[in-house]
Amino acid sequence: MKLQQLPKEIQLDILPSHKGNLQYDCLGCDKEFSIEELLYTCPSCGEVLMIVDKNFDALKETSPEKWRQILDYRKMLNIPAYKGIYRYHEFIGPMLPEKSIVYLGEGHTPIIEANHILQQKVGARFYFKNDGQNPSASFKDRGMASALSYIQYLIQGGFAKEVLSICASTGDTSAAAALYASYLKPHIKSAVLLPHGKVTPQQLSQPLGSGAAVYEIPGVFDDCMKVVEALSENYAVALLNSKNAWRILGQESYSYEIAQDFNYDMKNKVAIVPIGNAGNITAIMNGFMKFYEIGIITELPKIIGVQSKHANPVYQYYQEKDASKRKFESVIVKPSVAQAAMIGNPVSMPRVISLVKKYNYLSKKENVFIAEVAEQEIMDWKLLANQNGHIACTQGGESLAGLVVAKKNGFLTDSDVVVLDSTAHALKFSGFQELYFSETFPTEFEIQSKKELINRPKLVKPASVQKFPSAGHPLEGDDFKAFVEGVSEELASLLGLEKKSY
Repeated sequence: MKLQQLPKEIQLDILPSHKGNLQYDCLGCDKEFSIEELLYTCPSCGEVLMIVDKNFDALKETSPEKWRQILDYRKMLNIPAYKGIYRYHEFIGPMLPEKSIVYLGEGHTPIIEANHILQQKVGARFYFKNDGQNPSASFKDRGMASALSYIQYLIQGGFAKEVLSICASTGDTSAAAALYASYLKPHIKSAVLLPHGKVTPQQLSQPLGSGAAVYEIPGVFDDCMKVVEALSENYAVALLNSKNAWRILGQESYSYEIAQDFNYDMKNKVAIVPIGNAGNITAIMNGFMKFYEIGIITELPKIIGVQSKHANPVYQYYQEKDASKRKFESVIVKPSVAQAAMIGNPVSMPRVISLVKKYNYLSKKENVFIAEVAEQEIMDWKLLANQNGHIACTQGGESLAGLVVAKKNGFLTDSDVVVLDSTAHALKFSGFQELYFSETFPTEFEIQSKKELINRPKLVKPASVQKFPSAGHPLEGDDFKAFVEGVSEELASLLGLEKKSY
């Protein structure tokens, strides 16, 4: 729809005009820094940063109802810059001009309600938000659209020239970073570091296909992260992991979309998300709080973070109920099918601690919970979801397993409506499905294949058929007729079909 076709009373407000005054705020020493330089940690104390709009309160001058109208009408426009995550421009990157915004089709992924079989099995009403339907097939595109739009803004403004972007990854970050960097050639080049043998072949193919320089490092993700942190501290590179606060801004769009899809009614709503490096749960909390503070939503939904027992540092931290006694300690991870969440020392943990406290304060109650699930539960629930019409990845299975545990632990009420984060496309993790179906999971995963969930192809080659076709050697005449009849009868028997009666 064209701008001129919208109601006249909304036309003057529909395009973003709020410029914002964005700064980095340190969560350690409270110092502020200009965004004209790409920072990842505080130059004074080394703590992680959050990006804060010092003019945020100016957004309150527009009524909540008007904001809802602006966002809903903006959804109808055919302006590429505002079709993606920057539909929420004022809340994500209000200083970015339209020409700096990178849009590759990210954002606005569908929420799909589970069928009645799956809802009855779980005992709750829930949806999957399929973030695997982003361009690189994961939620990381939200953060990359923000981070690379900002880098393009720096280049266009003369604050930077050529940029080498770099990231550590368990797969999804590298795919997204390489894709967005390749779109902005020649000004941006991409390099990614992966833990050797810890990334699925499907995920490895993505940065290679996008032309990134790919390096495999011995160890796990946490080891790769330390290397890229050292590079970003000592060399002129753009770090694209969630330590980059611009990534967090882009991933806030997940919250805004959920609010909009439920017509801004967040009463009895619950968002369940795998934790991993803790950037996504941070962004989701921050996004909902922004909408709440402006009045666009009038209640904060419940947030439930999920971790596998094989990578559970955040869960362990919150096991201590006395906040004054909590002490964060990293863990040594064990192999997990939820590879994107197999992180023992999440870089956004300081953000989690700060925002959970604020989120519960604004909610006037405990409103953030952490659940722990077993690897067996992750894989079983992932397969059950896939066998009931969803495209959940292993992290989506982790979310669903988390829902079951949350219900068992009393985190949910019967009136709650849940949105599960399926962070990537199921095809990225098809290798784990094959291990399950072939009953060949390595023992360290602690997964036993259940017969009722195994599904494997069956060769149909009836003994009654003498000749079979092959590539380059088709059958003809009576041989072909005998082949079709023999195979059809065998299939009818296997499927329990009854002959038609005319």
